[in-house]
Amino acid sequence: MPRPRTLYEKHIDSHTVCKLDDQGHVLLYIDRQVANEYTSPQAFSGLRDAGRSVWRPASVLGVVDHVNPTAPDRVAAMPDAGGALQVSYFADNCRDFGIELFDVLDKRQGIEHVVAPEQGFILPGMVVAAGDSHTTTYGALGAFGFGIGTSEIEHLLATQTLVYKRLRSMLVNVSGELRPGVTAKDIIMALIQRIGASGATGYAIEFAGPTIDALSVEARMTICNMAVEAGARGAFMAPDEKVYAYLKNKPRAPRGMLWNQALERWKVLHTDPGARFDREVQLNAQDLAPMVTWGTSPDQAAPIDQRVPDPALESDPIRRQDLQRALRYMGLVPGTRLIDIPISHAFIGSCTNARIEDLREAAQMVAGRKVAPHVRAMIVPGSTQVRDQAQAEGLAQIFQDAGFEWRQSGCSMCLAMNDDVLAPGDRCASSTNRNFEGRQGAGARTHLMSPAMVAAAAISGHLTDIRMLSQET
Repeated sequence: MPRPRTLYEKHIDSHTVCKLDDQGHVLLYIDRQVANEYTSPQAFSGLRDAGRSVWRPASVLGVVDHVNPTAPDRVAAMPDAGGALQVSYFADNCRDFGIELFDVLDKRQGIEHVVAPEQGFILPGMVVAAGDSHTTTYGALGAFGFGIGTSEIEHLLATQTLVYKRLRSMLVNVSGELRPGVTAKDIIMALIQRIGASGATGYAIEFAGPTIDALSVEARMTICNMAVEAGARGAFMAPDEKVYAYLKNKPRAPRGMLWNQALERWKVLHTDPGARFDREVQLNAQDLAPMVTWGTSPDQAAPIDQRVPDPALESDPIRRQDLQRALRYMGLVPGTRLIDIPISHAFIGSCTNARIEDLREAAQMVAGRKVAPHVRAMIVPGSTQVRDQAQAEGLAQIFQDAGFEWRQSGCSMCLAMNDDVLAPGDRCASSTNRNFEGRQGAGARTHLMSPAMVAAAAISGHLTDIRMLSQET
């Protein structure tokens, strides 16, 4: 009898070209790559210098998303010379190497990890590598995605393969029904807070359990997206009927007989009974509350009804020092109630939480209310298609009536690479994935949370327990 295998092993085994040594290194075939204007220039320059071509241009999708402006009126011009050069060179590379490009004015443009799934470019069973760490997002579709560096991008473009070292496997089993106000973002934030920002380093995480099964595909993307913030090099879930329904009729999905054949292959993409993981973690969703970060690492987080921790109570000297530094940067006093922390900005966007379901949840919180007078609130949809759909559903008008800026798609204030930048001392409630020092601007302070929690903070003017605001009439 064959040995029971995990879903991770099935992905890697099916894509291994050859074994390279006894330390777990293999030559791995890669099905798809998504390239952007920010992480690809040196890779293309390397190909040019070596006189090499791209091995399979059709397996690569080019997307402009990092440096483009998100002002309400979209134009092709970049706000700075550096960004203009990156976008121009990226367009030249895609043209010269035969790669399809979704440029700034393309109706399919958006953040790569939103665009690729909505186009059906990522399918179950695929192995995907790209120059962005949040390529783990694609695990929600039953694919295996991971981020790579520039030299690896060049090698992948030229050969369709990568030298890869097998990871250890971690199972995160989530059971129990989510309470009102608790979302997929809170599941992954609670996991990171529990195991630490390096707790999954060297692992690929499989998320499973009845709570995961009950989530929508877009909610699952949020979890896989942020698994990298715990150090995971990959994260995924077994595809199911929800995934198949999500993918069917997507522009790049198989059709007709090919679709039926694909379904048969996808249905074996699950961990076999009896397969063993190197580590297992259990989470009970009923124990979770809406989460927010108070520090400068995604694991420096707590339920919204708690207080800023006191470093003096931390026995480990290294961790105590980390807490002290985080609180100094964040300008917070130990013992402060999290709900008493005022904000100056609210941002809903990013590859973590800017899909249509995220905007619907935020709009439910915003409807009939107004943004606090001292808060600048922004909505940056994850793609132009999401933006168009939100406008068609009336969500955009709800946000604008409340006082939110309704902007074009792009990475925007998630990493402050364009003109969407916070000033020193600004404090932002953000639906993004990272909160380290300077992430949204030099000296800026970021509190991570779900989109609905960001909306609640924008209305209240401070971090807010969404469960309390939902009860207000």
